[in-house]
Amino acid sequence: MRLARGSASWILSSLFLEVFFLVLFVICSDDKVRSALFFITCLWFCLTILFFVFFRDPDRSIGSGIVACADGIIREITKLDDEFVGKCVMVSTFMNLYNVHVNRMPIDGRIVDIKHYSGLHLPAFKKESEKNERLVLVIDSEIGIVKIVQIAGTLARRIVSYVKKGDKMKKGERIGIIRLGSRVDVYLPVDEIKKVNVKVGDFVKAGADTIAEVND
Repeated sequence: MRLARGSASWILSSLFLEVFFLVLFVICSDDKVRSALFFITCLWFCLTILFFVFFRDPDRSIGSGIVACADGIIREITKLDDEFVGKCVMVSTFMNLYNVHVNRMPIDGRIVDIKHYSGLHLPAFKKESEKNERLVLVIDSEIGIVKIVQIAGTLARRIVSYVKKGDKMKKGERIGIIRLGSRVDVYLPVDEIKKVNVKVGDFVKAGADTIAEVND
């Protein structure tokens, strides 16, 4: 199983503590202490398994059109006027803890700007999460400027970017990960979009599922 970049320290730390408490359990002779050590070992074992699930990074067959940036549930589709994109349609995807959290490019393009904003860590599905910590990617693509906003949630305490300003990226390539769940919003120029292929409540997979079709 492929694991996401930047996950090794989390998994190895958890695995080390699991083995450490297991060794203490084996060598300890006090029954009460052994019970406590066994419980702690089981907790670290469960956490290690959780990290393996969370940090998995499966290969994907890249879909047609504009593809999803994140695995998860479509929580909002809204038309608005954005400072970078102009008149656009925003497609927002909420990631649960058990989803794959590696985010991908929705379309071929060049990263023209990256902005990090510090903020709160409110639940990512709430309207107030617009005040959360977030990373904004501005992309120059064949349909004009596209914007991706990676938003940290309650558990997500760090957005790890795999890209830098000036990078030329292909559709479906990995752009980063939000550790322990959150949300990704994609802003698409509305005049260049023929059809939005998803609706609120749909489950999508990053890189694989088409969220919109481009004008011919």
